[in-house]
Amino acid sequence: MNAVLCCSARFAAIALLSVFLPASAAAQASPAGASSPPAQVDEHRALDTVEFLAGAALGLGTHEGGHLVFDGLFNAQPRIEAVHFGPIPFFAVTHRSDLSPRREFTISSAGFWVQEGSNEWFLTRRPALRRQHAPLAKGLFAFNVLTSIGYGVVALAKAGPFERDTRGMAASIGVDERAIAAVVLAPALLDAYRYFRPDARWARWGSRSAKVGSVLLVLKRR
Repeated sequence: MNAVLCCSARFAAIALLSVFLPASAAAQASPAGASSPPAQVDEHRALDTVEFLAGAALGLGTHEGGHLVFDGLFNAQPRIEAVHFGPIPFFAVTHRSDLSPRREFTISSAGFWVQEGSNEWFLTRRPALRRQHAPLAKGLFAFNVLTSIGYGVVALAKAGPFERDTRGMAASIGVDERAIAAVVLAPALLDAYRYFRPDARWARWGSRSAKVGSVLLVLKRR
């Protein structure tokens, strides 16, 4: 089963985005050293904020799209069910329970694979992303990184709804969920480091190796 977003991971990502957003919007409002009327600066910041949040929304859509693509390929009959994280109601996209462990792992992992793939594309094609005026791309990148961190923290605590992606990944290949936390956290943390230090070759190749390794785990079970 794959949650649309594990509630606690989703809230953690939103909280961290709310911290990152003001600084990002302010930094992108106008080029360094340029002077603009206050009203124009405010307009730029508002537009940047909208684009940044649109990027985050796009990140959510692509994460869920990854799940749904494999749901369709495997004829998993996806459906929406209500779930709760403590008193907090939410919902999850679930599927039939008789899939093979390999297919179950693939569906549960697909959202992370999409996030990691899009981050790799950004960091390879636009290594200077941090210094560029690109609020949409930065919103998508921030969502990808922060959501993976949120999921990783939840997996370490073994908390959240039963339908959470990390629990599905762990159960399907027969490992402790805290091991999956490391699988999810490693590329996210390394990508965040690469964002600030694009010339760090060790982080670049460490991140790529972690991403390839997470995909190869699908071979652990048939």
